[in-house]
Amino acid sequence: MLALITKIEYVAKGSRARRLSRSGRRAALLLRKLDTDMVLIVQKYGGTSVADLARIKEVARRVKREVDAGNEVAVVVSAMAGATDGLVAWARATCEEDAGSEYDVVVSSGEQVTAGLLALALQDLGVAARSWLGWQVPVRTDGVHGKARIAAIEIGAIARRLKAGEIAVVAGFQGIDGQGRITTLGRGGSDTSAVALAAALGADRCEIFTDVDGVYTSDPRIVAKARKLSRITYEEMLELASLGAKVLQTRSVAMAMNHRVRLLVRSSFNEAAGTLVVDEDEIVEKEVVSGIAYDHEAKITLRKVADRPGVAAAIFGPLAEHAINVDMIVQNISEDGVTADLTFTVAQADLDRAVAVLEECRPLLGFTALTPDSNVVKISVIGVGMRSHPGVAQTMFRTLADKGINIQVISTSEIKVSVLIAAEYTELALRALHTAYGLDRAG
Repeated sequence: MLALITKIEYVAKGSRARRLSRSGRRAALLLRKLDTDMVLIVQKYGGTSVADLARIKEVARRVKREVDAGNEVAVVVSAMAGATDGLVAWARATCEEDAGSEYDVVVSSGEQVTAGLLALALQDLGVAARSWLGWQVPVRTDGVHGKARIAAIEIGAIARRLKAGEIAVVAGFQGIDGQGRITTLGRGGSDTSAVALAAALGADRCEIFTDVDGVYTSDPRIVAKARKLSRITYEEMLELASLGAKVLQTRSVAMAMNHRVRLLVRSSFNEAAGTLVVDEDEIVEKEVVSGIAYDHEAKITLRKVADRPGVAAAIFGPLAEHAINVDMIVQNISEDGVTADLTFTVAQADLDRAVAVLEECRPLLGFTALTPDSNVVKISVIGVGMRSHPGVAQTMFRTLADKGINIQVISTSEIKVSVLIAAEYTELALRALHTAYGLDRAG
């Protein structure tokens, strides 16, 4: 998982830097509402939403409707669909080594093109607009190229232009480090840019436009009876995002939760209402289970590991050093009573690397066998209502047992219960659990 932002500094030109607390941000919103009925919205459009010129012009018309309604609007854009992949391929074909800052210069150019085109499309509709690159705002980051973290956003210039009625079209995914070099924010960077900008501006909400019309109780491609949620909590959305839900990236949800930025997930292809991601206090009637999610993982079992202090650190330490994240873990005492069998999961993409790292450590660890298995899937039930309703795990276990599905590993958190099962049972498990928790669409 990418490192998460815990603090953003908000800097206005001509004034000293200040950090805006949650209470301070709410006060700023209240003062603005008392001063005017105008709503400040940050909209983010992903690659499929700006895939070509026709889509960019449609986005411009959508933005104009907000302007015509009397709202202030800042827009954050991704590169056009497929553009970043092409730029990455060019960079790697030119230089196989980690090019650092030059790599970021290349791959960030896709957002620059989109921002300029959308600003032109808005001007063609008679709407005052200008594009902003990360260094022009500026969005200040650390110097970790390829996965930089935002340190500060200087909003003075953009805020003045917004007040004057000009639309700000900001290139997402990018910033500038302390040496004045372009940086990129890594996976989900444009979502992160939008949430950070919304927090800095004290926006009423941040709208994330994508190719789906909201957050569903499960994957509607598998579960036909899945239904769209009108609201979901930050915590639930964070769990869904960490489990592979493609609607929002984990990093952006965590930032929104930290700064209480209200998120609205909507489709840019229709006018559906979307799903609002908010604080738990804003949801009066909480579902016990809000969603059923799945994520393809890989399982590794080490046989007859020495059952002594320090062994777990010796196993997971080298994996961490190679940036391999470990998820579910279970340990059982072996038949001999002096050794243990250890099973854990990693991302499927990391399986081969994880096996190689562990084999190198075999002489130190002393395990007798290593068994990898990529044919597994993690199924999770998620809901803040679990905190006050017992029996959620029992319902899951009973439902899977009734369908003849064996559970290999179990893990739990305050609002989540996850199990590892054979991948061949994915669809059956999702549909059965969706029904068991009463999530099927009415009618």
